[in-house]
Amino acid sequence: MTEYYNYIKALHLIFVITWFAGLFYIPRLFIYHIEAQQKPEVEREILSTQFKLMEKRLWYIITWPSAILATIFAIWLLVLMPQWLQQPWMHIKLGFVLLLIVYHLKNHLIFKRFQQDDIKYSSNYMRIWNEGATLILFAVVFLVILKSAFSWIFGVVGIIVLGILLMLGIKLYKRIRNKNPEA
Repeated sequence: MTEYYNYIKALHLIFVITWFAGLFYIPRLFIYHIEAQQKPEVEREILSTQFKLMEKRLWYIITWPSAILATIFAIWLLVLMPQWLQQPWMHIKLGFVLLLIVYHLKNHLIFKRFQQDDIKYSSNYMRIWNEGATLILFAVVFLVILKSAFSWIFGVVGIIVLGILLMLGIKLYKRIRNKNPEA
């Protein structure tokens, strides 16, 4: 079975990428959906219907299948390489994966509410929420690439700095948008 290891690893990576693509895009659709609620009634109805359809297709055709397949291939890799479970970096990675699953499930709850026209979030909140997947992605990639050479202090500081930069970027975008509503 180890002769298939690289194929399984490649499939795992492909589905992780498509899973993250869905997790990056669904909050962006939520933002557009929220902002459509501020349009005149006819436009709001048309846009809302379209965003619901786009959200539904993204969520059920790309994001959920990718999450499931990425998880199946990850478990398969761990079965092939059980020694990874002995390594501290893998424990931390699995912690981030658990956090990613929680983030995914929270997006699912938000998705279900939006499908029922129950929108209780601001677009600014969703812009901040959208960065959750980014932080997890950065943490996991650096952890997997650097493994035991990873300095925990630099890692924690790096994630905090990235979070601060993302928040500053959101604030800057909000300022630009307030000055130029078409941005």
